[in-house]
Amino acid sequence: MHKKLIIEKTILFVKETLQGAEGGHDWFHIQRVFTNAKLISKGEKVDDFVVTLGALLHDIADSKFHPDASGGDETIGPKKATEFLLSQNVDSAIIEHVVQIIKNISFKGGNVKRTFSSKELDVVQDADRLDAIGAIGIARCFNYGGFKNREIYNPDIPPNLNMTKEEYKKSTAPTINHFYEKLLLLKDKMNTKTGRQIATDRHQFMETYLQQFYNEWNGEV
Repeated sequence: MHKKLIIEKTILFVKETLQGAEGGHDWFHIQRVFTNAKLISKGEKVDDFVVTLGALLHDIADSKFHPDASGGDETIGPKKATEFLLSQNVDSAIIEHVVQIIKNISFKGGNVKRTFSSKELDVVQDADRLDAIGAIGIARCFNYGGFKNREIYNPDIPPNLNMTKEEYKKSTAPTINHFYEKLLLLKDKMNTKTGRQIATDRHQFMETYLQQFYNEWNGEV
């Protein structure tokens, strides 16, 4: 099947699958990551088809929304992606590469090393992380916190910067803590030059936001 047609069918599949999803992990998140990935790819030597499929399918079944004893079933996303790509007669090597991107893209507390490496994963991971920071990252963070009915901020609950993967997945901490436990760490974890450049400005925006937040919280504004 022609690559363009496969991409079109993948977009339709993702839109349909994520219909009604939480606002930070819906089709529009996928679309932004796809756009970011295309931008980053311009400065990298990558397989554009793998990057495209990886970006479109990276959150097809986010483990956060499929709870199990470990805090989230990480097998569902790769399984759904595999089944779909097989139905489109995609080459097995490409399927395996896309599945590895899905398995290794997540932050998972920042203390978990990737078990797979490729330029395509670097690009898609940067694209996904860019959507977690800056103005949209802040909006997504609070949207998810509200979705999980978490406190906005609690001065008596400090951020935990040394969580294991399991602790990170099961955390119910206030939303502001997530800035310190993930969002503010992403700038220094970017893989590509373009990713790092874009992340710098978005990181600064979050720093400014947090200062304003604390000023208002403490009645200093």
